[in-house]
Amino acid sequence: MTLGTPAVASPGGTLGIDVGGTTIKAIRVSDDGRVLAEQRAPTPKPDPTGERVADAVAEVVSALGGHDGSPVGVVVPGIVDEIAGVAVRSANVGFVDAPLRALLEQRLGVPVAFGQDVRAGAVAEQRSGAGRGLTGGVAFVAIGTGVAAAFLIDGRTLVSGGWAGEIGQLVLGAGAHAGSRMEEVASATATAARAGEPDARAVALRVAAGDADAAAVWADTVAVLAESLAGMVSVLGASTIILGGGLAQAGALLLDPLRADLARRLTHLRMPVLTSAEHGDIAAALGAALLARDLRATAGVIA
Repeated sequence: MTLGTPAVASPGGTLGIDVGGTTIKAIRVSDDGRVLAEQRAPTPKPDPTGERVADAVAEVVSALGGHDGSPVGVVVPGIVDEIAGVAVRSANVGFVDAPLRALLEQRLGVPVAFGQDVRAGAVAEQRSGAGRGLTGGVAFVAIGTGVAAAFLIDGRTLVSGGWAGEIGQLVLGAGAHAGSRMEEVASATATAARAGEPDARAVALRVAAGDADAAAVWADTVAVLAESLAGMVSVLGASTIILGGGLAQAGALLLDPLRADLARRLTHLRMPVLTSAEHGDIAAALGAALLARDLRATAGVIA
């Protein structure tokens, strides 16, 4: 890998890259929000230093046609210090105080708008997706390789030093899964593994077909999600919860039982509107592109 990927004749648009727990999703987005091109690649892990991820991001940027010298947006999972440009911790990729922004800028040769994946997904949904026009408290919950949330208060994300929203790391205190972290039961990846399937979509198809074993796994996932979301609502009073990530693509199969279980737990509290993300599994990549566009505007860089 050649460090400092050179600028190329611009194919247009802004690059946004989401380093997920399983897959790197990279998109080129037009100024009016259209996805012009997309590339995906496996996320190299474990990667405590961030070196392998930085190399992989440079490869997907090259596969997308390179950059034109403008900022590139990159978001990663876990505890992220956006100000320092450091991936502090990630249960799914294994980052440990990885100086990712510096590594990425070295590999790409351009400024990098660096952030956390779920907060970026929340930004995308708030600006042009299921959260557009909403005020007050809005939560975006990504259910993919792991589970995490981002909180928007009148359009501004709650960061708390990077620690806000890590609901997937809560250890369950009771029931059949006591001692497990929430995302070890209720993530898309964990749901698939518990049902013996390659992905959550296969589990959903079995549930829809009336398979009792798959339905039992699905019910456990719904119950654990409902418990976590109820606690989140009781503290933050979110009026809307937007569900993203692979599991949310099940639509009503997830939303209907989750809505019912959540209502049962929130008897004396306001029941939030529960809806699916409009941008699907590219919400975080789109949010990364928006962060890059914001950085370009701030720096006065003209594409």
